[in-house]
Amino acid sequence: MAGALHDNGEGANKRRRARWLAALATLAGTVVLALALGFLWFVQQLPDRVAETQRHTDAIVVLTGGSGRVGQGLQLLAQGKADKLFVSGVYQGVDVAELLRVSQQDPEHLACCVALGYEAGTTEGNAIETAEWMRAQGYESLRLVTAAYHMPRSLLEFRRRMPEIEIVPHPVFPEHVKQDDWWRWPGSTHLLVGEYGKYVVARLRALATGPAMAGATG
Repeated sequence: MAGALHDNGEGANKRRRARWLAALATLAGTVVLALALGFLWFVQQLPDRVAETQRHTDAIVVLTGGSGRVGQGLQLLAQGKADKLFVSGVYQGVDVAELLRVSQQDPEHLACCVALGYEAGTTEGNAIETAEWMRAQGYESLRLVTAAYHMPRSLLEFRRRMPEIEIVPHPVFPEHVKQDDWWRWPGSTHLLVGEYGKYVVARLRALATGPAMAGATG
């Protein structure tokens, strides 16, 4: 009798374990499917052109970290698309003259209208640094220049830190990122998957904490 009860108890435990394992497998599969579908949505949402080319803003903001961004920002400034250019995330030791020289721009006409930020090391840091500069300048609008694949996360962080500022996206399109047929290019696939992961983390943080002022660290 005792042996039968013991066997029944073991059987019940095994069934419970099996149910838990099945539930965990279902949950894991659901999460993987959701992430995969989210990634496909993310790629489809990436900008494929500059939507507003003529609009004037108080400032142009360039986020360092990719090819073509600074040059595009300086070109926009030279075209009179804004009153001032702010480059966020510049390496220590780089000054305006050096930046203009490397970008093959004329220092005489642009040096007065370029400001550099040295504190940011992340996209969230870019948003914090830019928000502080925008408020110090009394500006109300900016044109944001960064890579197309980086734009969703940048807009998320910037709007979180500057809900009162009008932001005009101005994506650039690095030649090495094959945005249209990314699945054929392992390097582009790896880059986009990594950026999607960072976007998901930033989105979850934003949902958990809500809008954050420039001086906050959350």
